This record gives sequence, structure tokens and C-alpha cells, in this order.
Amino acid sequence: MRWLTLYARSRQVPASLAAVLAGAAAVAALAGIGGGGTADPRLSTLVLAAGAAAVSVGLGGQDLALDRTAAIRWVPRRAAHVLLCGVLVAAVLWAVRAVGGEPASPAFVVRNSAGLMGLVAVGAAWCGQRYAWTPLFAWLPFAFAAPAATGTTGGTGVATQVLTWMLQPPGTPAATWTAGLLAVAGTAVYATGGPRR
Repeated sequence: MRWLTLYARSRQVPASLAAVLAGAAAVAALAGIGGGGTADPRLSTLVLAAGAAAVSVGLGGQDLALDRTAAIRWVPRRAAHVLLCGVLVAAVLWAVRAVGGEPASPAFVVRNSAGLMGLVAVGAAWCGQRYAWTPLFAWLPFAFAAPAATGTTGGTGVATQVLTWMLQPPGTPAATWTAGLLAVAGTAVYATGGPRR
């Protein structure tokens, strides 16, 4: 228990949790002002993206060199850290949507939280813990600015669905595969290599 407490403090879990809740509250307030409601997939995606960015600061400790000297198995701990962060971010979105009276689609929330956590895990391994959010916020503008995918078959439709996977409705195969690949690849790269120094 003491190890878990120390680990949580070294990963800035209390501050990250506060940032996740504040981001979700801000997006919910903006949805109320805009009158669009929290059912808009763009708002749900923003809540998840803000949450994933907030928890990404915990993908590394205060001293990476000191962490690496610890004689413990890091691979399962890092993988569990990414998975637990994904569950936390998804739970916050579910709570926000429940308060708004619009139940969330479990498939949408699970797909997007997994894919977005995969992106920040790749960011931690590639850019370091401090800039782990970079790939997520590099992809987000493309998803929001790309034209809506109207076809479910054909090269253009699939390419657009891949690019805008985080805004696609649940059950879109290209979006599901993209999120799944990001989640698996990001978790594997981060778990085996850890954050970049």
C-alpha cells in the first residue's frame, strides 16, 4: 500500500485527477452555453482528449534515471498505468453525460478512451513525459477539420474514417481498428521502453 501511495504521488495522480475533472466541467459548461448538448461527439471527444492529456503527465516520474534503477518489473506496471488512466478518463465522460441526462454510448467511450490513451502513450515514448500530449493534439485538428465521411466503402471513405476515427459513430470498422491499433501499439511501446529521457 505504501508503494502504491508513493507511486501515485510520484506520478502526480491527485493533480492529474483534478485537471481531468476541471476539463470535463469546462467542456460541459461550454456545451450548456452553446446549447449543443453533451451528445455531440466533438464535445465527448474533447472531454476524453483533455483527460488523456491531463493524465499523460503521470507517464513518467520525477527522476527517470532513478526510476530505472528500481529492481521491479516495469512492463506490467506501465501497461496497467495506461489502462487505468483510460478507465478513469472514460468514467469521467460517462459521469458528465449522465449528469447531462444523455447516456453515453459505451462503444464510443471505450473506443475513444483507448485510442486516445494509446496516442499519449506513444507520445510519452517518443517525445517524453512532458510532451506526451503532442501526438494527440496534432491529430485532433485533422479530425475536426476533415470533411465528414459519407461512404463506408472505397478508398476516400476509409481514409477519412481513419483520419476522423475519434468522431465516427460506434460500429465504424475503420475507426474501431484505428483506435485499437493505437491503443495496443501505444501501450506496448510505452510499457516496454518507458518514457523518453
